[in-house]
Amino acid sequence: MAVFFKAADVVAAAVEMEKRGQVFYRDKARKVADPAVKAFFESLAAEEMRHEQLFTAMVARVGQAELPAWSTQEEFSTYLKALLDSHALFTPAPASVGEGLEEAVRAAMELEKDSMLFFQEMLALVPAGEQERVRDCIEEERRHLRQLAAMLKG
Repeated sequence: MAVFFKAADVVAAAVEMEKRGQVFYRDKARKVADPAVKAFFESLAAEEMRHEQLFTAMVARVGQAELPAWSTQEEFSTYLKALLDSHALFTPAPASVGEGLEEAVRAAMELEKDSMLFFQEMLALVPAGEQERVRDCIEEERRHLRQLAAMLKG
């Protein structure tokens, strides 16, 4: 017999991630001197806000999702909790990151990678009609990661 849980809970976690991402990027934008870097961080904050709106709308549309065949309710809940607890936005690391550009970019790269992993797992939990939106977010996070990596190279 299939076991179900509320997919809306997972989507709500994505909303919280995006809210925290906005705060992170706005904070970094305030602290950098270079106008181009400031504008880049502000654009990332705006994209996080757009993702938040997308996931907020999705919460109302998703119902229950079937647990993956490999897990029990407890195993899967523990797994999702571990993903969130280890996410860069849910640990003290971003707040304690140095104020230099390299530190800010590396912290942002960690945030983007963690978000990509969470969204990848989300794909299996949301209805088929919502998966394309999640895939779009994954691709945007990939693009952010590439842009951030390019900043490190100069």
